[in-house]
Amino acid sequence: MNGSMTEAELLGRLRLARTDGVGPATFRRLMERFATAAEALEALPGLASAGGRTATPAIPALGAVRREMDSVAKLGGRILVLGGPDYPPLLALMDSAPPAIAVLGDVAALDVRAVAMVGARNASANGQRVAEILAADLASAGLVVVSGMARGIDAAAHDGALSTGRTVAAIASGIDIAYPAENKALQRRVAEGGAVVAEAPYGTAPQARHFPRRNRVIAGLSLGVVVVEAAPQSGSLITARIAQDEGREVFAVPGSPLDPRCRGSNDLIRSGAHLTESAADVLANLPDHPTRQGLARSPMFARGQPPGMAEPPAQGFGPVPDPDAVRRRVMELLGHSPTAVDDLVRRCQFSASAVLAALLELELAERIEMLPGNQAVLIG
Repeated sequence: MNGSMTEAELLGRLRLARTDGVGPATFRRLMERFATAAEALEALPGLASAGGRTATPAIPALGAVRREMDSVAKLGGRILVLGGPDYPPLLALMDSAPPAIAVLGDVAALDVRAVAMVGARNASANGQRVAEILAADLASAGLVVVSGMARGIDAAAHDGALSTGRTVAAIASGIDIAYPAENKALQRRVAEGGAVVAEAPYGTAPQARHFPRRNRVIAGLSLGVVVVEAAPQSGSLITARIAQDEGREVFAVPGSPLDPRCRGSNDLIRSGAHLTESAADVLANLPDHPTRQGLARSPMFARGQPPGMAEPPAQGFGPVPDPDAVRRRVMELLGHSPTAVDDLVRRCQFSASAVLAALLELELAERIEMLPGNQAVLIG
C-alpha cells in the first residue's frame, strides 16, 4: 500500500511507469486524462495505434511489477508513484517528475526543506573540504543535503551532512546497486541517516543516459543547488540549469581562475548565481518554497485541466473536430525545434483537449517527444 492509494492503483501506476514508450510527460498526461491507471493501461494500445504506431506498447505483467516491489521491500525500501500521497512534493512540481521512484531509508526526509550540493568528481582537496563544511553547517541548521553519490564533491557533501544531520542521495542505478563501488559503505550510511532515491528499476546497472535523469531528481528534490568546483559543460552545470528552469535558487562557491575545475562555477556567479562562501549565504537566500507555484498535494492530476492550460469555451469551436484532422494539423505545426503547447492550441484553432489528446497519441506512437516546460518536438 502507498498511504491512501489502493494497492491495485499503486501496481497499476507502476506498470504504466514501466511500459515501453511511457516517459514522465506521457505518464502525467495519461493520468490527467484517465481516472485510474487501469483505464490508462486499457486505452494505451488504442491511443498508440491512433497516433500511427504499428507495434503494441510492451506493458509489463502484473507479476513483474509485484516482484519488483517485493525485491525493493526485501531491502527495506518502498516504491512511490507520482500522484501518491508520499511522493516528494517538490519533485512532483516538475513537469519531468519520475513516474515512480524507489526509496531506501526515511521517506519523510524527502518532504523536508532541502538544498542540493554538486560538483567535480576530480575535486581538489580544498573543494572537498569546503563541501564537507558547507554540508555539515547546512544539515546542522535543519536542512537535508541532497547529492548524487559520485566521487569528489558529492561524497564530501554526504559525509559532511551525516556528521551533523541528514542527507539524501539520488543515484543513477537501481536501488540495489552502489555506484561507484568505492561508495558502497557511504550509500549504506546515507540510507541509515536519510534516504537513497533511485528512478531506474531494481537491478538496473548505471548507464550514461541515467546520469542526466539523476541530475533532475537532485534538482527536483531541492529548493536550491550549491555548485562547488564545476568545469564548463559538466553534469553539475546541467543540474544547476535544471534548478534554475524549475524556479529553484542557484548558488556557487568561487574558485581560482587558474583551476579549470572552477570555470563553470565561476561562470554561474557571473550569470547571477548567489556567491557562496558559507552556509549563511545559502540560508539567507533559500526560500521556503520554489518561486514556481504548483499543486503538489491536491490534486496532482486535475483531469482535463493541465497546469497552465485553461480549456477554452466549447461553443467557440463548433462541432467536435475529426481526430485525424487534429493530428495532421499538429504534425504540420511541429518541427525539430521545441514548440510550446499553448502556441499549438492557438494556431490549430482546436480546443486544448483535442490538441492534448492528439499530442498524447503521437507521443505514444513515438512520432513526437514532449519536453519540460510543456513543449513538443518532432522525432526523426
